[in-house]
Amino acid sequence: MTVATRILFVDDEPAYCRIFSKRISSDPRYVVETAGSGPEALERLQQSPVDIVITDLSMPLMDGIELLIEIKSLYPQIFILILTSDDSTSQVVKAMKAGAYDYLLKPFDFEMVERSIETILSHKAAVQAGLCPECLNSESFCFENLIGQDRKMFEIYEMINQVAQTSATVLITGESGTGKELIASAIHAKSTRKDKPFIQINCAALTEGLISSELFGHEKGAFTGAVARKKGLFEQATGGTLFLDEIGDISPTTQVSLLRILELGTFQRVGGTETIKADVRLICATNRDLATAAREKQFREDLYYRLNVVSLQAPPLRDRRSDIPLLVRYFLERYCALNNKQIDGVTRDAMTLLRSYDWPGNCRELANIIEHAVIFCRGRVIDKDSLPPQIRTSDNHSAGLTLNLATSTLADAESALIKKVLEESSWNLKKAADILDIARGTLYGKIEKYHLTKPV
Repeated sequence: MTVATRILFVDDEPAYCRIFSKRISSDPRYVVETAGSGPEALERLQQSPVDIVITDLSMPLMDGIELLIEIKSLYPQIFILILTSDDSTSQVVKAMKAGAYDYLLKPFDFEMVERSIETILSHKAAVQAGLCPECLNSESFCFENLIGQDRKMFEIYEMINQVAQTSATVLITGESGTGKELIASAIHAKSTRKDKPFIQINCAALTEGLISSELFGHEKGAFTGAVARKKGLFEQATGGTLFLDEIGDISPTTQVSLLRILELGTFQRVGGTETIKADVRLICATNRDLATAAREKQFREDLYYRLNVVSLQAPPLRDRRSDIPLLVRYFLERYCALNNKQIDGVTRDAMTLLRSYDWPGNCRELANIIEHAVIFCRGRVIDKDSLPPQIRTSDNHSAGLTLNLATSTLADAESALIKKVLEESSWNLKKAADILDIARGTLYGKIEKYHLTKPV
């Protein structure tokens, strides 16, 4: 029996509550409750859990953003949609930074509302398909070993589900600390090779002479110190998955050897003549732009195309801020257990600092910050004084689009975003349309609408 999705609709205008409840409740998949204010909504949440909160922005007593922040602090697993009749960028940016899943304009289009709800449910289903056994009854949004409920993470989960059942080579890109190795591990865990070895190696940590021996093995006497035959990682991972991290740092010689394996499916040990068949699923990762490196002849172009059969990009933490409370809770539990400390949570001021910081080191930096806070916390709650200086004193100015948040409209933001993507893609319209996730015809219309022109 399918459990109905519980939705709480919050608006200080009773007419909106009646209209929404009547329309959405007509679908048996949904159970709708309404509240006329932020405090009433919080009381309802204490009485009964919900899956989705849809709240107006402009309300007395407690506005939508204040309610959003409070809900995310108390119930980070709840998805929140914001309703606004004010299309100013300042309100939208503020809501999204506070952790809103999406926003809708009032008066709203019910088809758009239903589409947003269905998108949330499809994303939750993707997580359910990948839940590790210990998370089945939890609200941690743990997909294998990945944690997150931001829509960017759901896209990653869906791609993992699709690619795991294939034998395709996967290239994972993204900044350092974004969890590329966790994505690789999740692909292996969802694949038919899950009962075979998963072996990973950091290519940047090995010298040119050592990496060939580590990957392909060597014969006795192949070089000074080779006192016995050694199986390389390609043999050790037979039937399973080999994860090559920082693949962009391997030498030209190793690139040639790796290309041979991908083309022929065979290799030879260093100093040997025996041809060995490689039965390995290859997953690679890098924080370099390999496409640019290939164009500039810093990486073999033929190898790049062999590696880039399926590409996944790990999103930086600053682009999925709504996941910060979930990750904070996870790391807090981990480091309390490791350090034998009992800490109940994080103050609102401390969480505000954590959510507004730009996280150049991504999830790895967040883990280190929470460990620091656990060690130096003197009470049962982490406050801002427990956080290291770089978090407390950061000006937290986000890089990227430059907008006047007090006066900019959604049209201004859309124009600036499209212009930025066009510039970064060198006005490659197909690539820009793919990045923006819109049809190329739509992109043409936007370019004309905002009078954007390619630099001479």
